[in-house]
Amino acid sequence: MKKITRNTFLKQSLSMGATMYALPNFLLAGDLSMDGKNSFSELWKKMVTANDAHVSSLLEMGDAANRHGGRSFGYNFAFLAAAYVCKDSEYYQANRLIPLLESTADKLIASQRPDGTINAGNLESPPDTAFIMEPLCAGVYILSTLQDRRLKPVMLKIEDFIKKAGEALVVGGVHTPNHRWVVCHALARINQLYPDGRYLDRIDEWLSEGIFLDEDGHYPERSMNYSDVENNAFITLGRLLNRPELFEAPRKSLQMTYYYMEPNGDLVTFDSRRQDQYSARSIVVQYLHYRFLAIYDQDGVFASIVNMIEGFPGFDRVITREALFYFMENEWLRKELPHPALVSTNFEKVFQTSSLLRIRREETTVTLFGGVDWPLIIASGRSVSPNFFSFRKGNAILKYMRMSASFFSMGYFRSEGLWKEGERYVLYQKLEAPYYQPLPDHLKNESGDYELTPSIDGRFWSKMAFDKRPVSNVKTLESRVTLSEEDGKASLLFEVNGLEGVAVTIEMCFDESGKLTGVTPSDTEKDNYFLPEAYGTFNREGDTLTFGPGIMEHQRISRLAGEQYSVHFGSLRTAGNHVYLTGYTPFKHTITFE
Repeated sequence: MKKITRNTFLKQSLSMGATMYALPNFLLAGDLSMDGKNSFSELWKKMVTANDAHVSSLLEMGDAANRHGGRSFGYNFAFLAAAYVCKDSEYYQANRLIPLLESTADKLIASQRPDGTINAGNLESPPDTAFIMEPLCAGVYILSTLQDRRLKPVMLKIEDFIKKAGEALVVGGVHTPNHRWVVCHALARINQLYPDGRYLDRIDEWLSEGIFLDEDGHYPERSMNYSDVENNAFITLGRLLNRPELFEAPRKSLQMTYYYMEPNGDLVTFDSRRQDQYSARSIVVQYLHYRFLAIYDQDGVFASIVNMIEGFPGFDRVITREALFYFMENEWLRKELPHPALVSTNFEKVFQTSSLLRIRREETTVTLFGGVDWPLIIASGRSVSPNFFSFRKGNAILKYMRMSASFFSMGYFRSEGLWKEGERYVLYQKLEAPYYQPLPDHLKNESGDYELTPSIDGRFWSKMAFDKRPVSNVKTLESRVTLSEEDGKASLLFEVNGLEGVAVTIEMCFDESGKLTGVTPSDTEKDNYFLPEAYGTFNREGDTLTFGPGIMEHQRISRLAGEQYSVHFGSLRTAGNHVYLTGYTPFKHTITFE
């Protein structure tokens, strides 16, 4: 597959006859100006009004108005600072904000531990302390532009807090890959306020480990949640330290992110190595990063994405209500966007490093995933999602598909990769479950005390020294899923063979707010359905998705996740309308979505 460069980004699918939207269509949809300027004055007014509304809530309700959990005081300080300094705010230089700024500083000081850290998530955590530095330092920077003598007491208070936190960050450790850059981000902001060579030295020490992105644009955690954190950190570091080379990582990450975007702004998370592999994330959280680089690079494609994002659900909540202080402390965000460029809405792209396929045909999208981390170990930091397929037709959403077989409680199908055969894409997994023979004589002991080891198939542990035993009666199950797609119509061929008589269950989870027809309710629990034959439909907000034909040869729809989950009473079930197709091996069945 041809490597994507900045010059060819989002234009590769022209060779496949891709349809290109003219950006004025997007601009109209987002209630923006026709000249590509993004109607910034209107956005500014909305942000000021929303920020003032939150300040009013803080004045009236106190901490009951907090909306950022353990990090609320840092954000509150930034919201108050923005209102106090913004000439368009009804609270511009209002005396009544000063006591609230001081009390917010007092609460931060009261929460600080002797080592300079705070408890906001993890205990006495340098990374969690670093997270709170972003809004707090931005707020202090905004206040410092006024040189208002009335603010001197609160500025001295907060300076002591920040410098003490800085001492913790200069020596403190981290847990995860993104934490390194969060700490660097915080130190850069502290250094902007109170320059100290030790802050820069610590930043350089972390940076000397290297910034990893794979060839597709993933950071190590492959997470749409934490790529936002890392993009934010590198853009801030590059901006505040005058190191524009640090923009290259977020630039590449954001180029990739567009292909993960659904038409409504949702991001695909199947291949994440973190907790978001089971949840939704919106591209709206990346808005400020796209906006900064669109302006800094004069990138028309990024400007187009900025305009799209302003029309997506969640923009008012994430940006309009929250981002005024970002625009006030970063002048780049207030500059004019470049003229928008055309953006493809018709493409087919494989992300080889995570074995994920994305197909988009205007408002219809297909995702196929075959790239979990092997060996399969259920733990944070590993890609283990059994979600291998999703299909969207406008507002009608199949959130995911899974497959499970009653093969020695080994759980869901997880492919051993993704590859292309002709014009089709293939997922495949082979499972083996052995039986165990007696230990060789020289390894036996009279006490029967043998090593606690995992079974060869990884399902369970026992004091049996499994790794030293001969095996026999090995049972196998081979599962193959083949995807063919044409003009937004997707067909999946399922072939499961090996041990005969194994119950196979295909699980489809549709959005919880739509309506299913043509299906039969299960008598076990709510939101479970079977498709015994023919075709079903799913309708949501005027869009209809048709799927089938169905098959129902048994009703095994519980304990699908496997022994690794069930022994701990865990579940991978999510909210939604669940439809099941069932059969026995040898199993062969085709399902079509359109």
